[in-house]
Amino acid sequence: MLVEGIKSRPVYAGIKIDPFARHHIFALEGEGALALLDQAQSLDETQLSRCEVLYVSAGSKGRNHDLSLAALKPDAFWQGPTIETLLFRLKGSLSSATMGTRLYIAGREGFIGQCMQIALDLGMDFNSIPTEHRGSLARRVQCVHCKGTTEDVKVSPFECSHCGLSLLVRDHYSRRLAAFQGVNVDAEEPGTAPPSEELFS
Repeated sequence: MLVEGIKSRPVYAGIKIDPFARHHIFALEGEGALALLDQAQSLDETQLSRCEVLYVSAGSKGRNHDLSLAALKPDAFWQGPTIETLLFRLKGSLSSATMGTRLYIAGREGFIGQCMQIALDLGMDFNSIPTEHRGSLARRVQCVHCKGTTEDVKVSPFECSHCGLSLLVRDHYSRRLAAFQGVNVDAEEPGTAPPSEELFS
């Protein structure tokens, strides 16, 4: 029941280090670490000396990406226990960032959206932020009825974790909320929702 060509649907073009940036901040989650590690061969000491890497292992497949990232020896490497902690750290780093700083974000879609939300709140242009999707396709979905947000949604329809309504996951995406929209699928005839189908593994 997804619709092709929704204009609000995010596009992740991939990340590549900007050679003209004076400082680089990487916000990485889980398999998103590979977006930086895959470029390790082409990174020189000067570039790494200008890199701040923020990492959280949520969503990783049990690999020790933290050790590989630390082994790159960036100017600063920080690993957080949760996504929320990383977001707090990212806000601090961006708040004190100077002209010439480039932000890069890689990980699952919900993580990218939340990091992007912080950057936009601080006045950054979303077109200037390289992003790369890595890991699960599970979505962060906001119920348009109760406004509650459910993380890691893999099926549609699904039961809202806040109000219990059966929600159809739309392809409409809100950059402001960093979430896809979930709409009650059986509003007119409660209990007639179709079976859930895994669409975002």
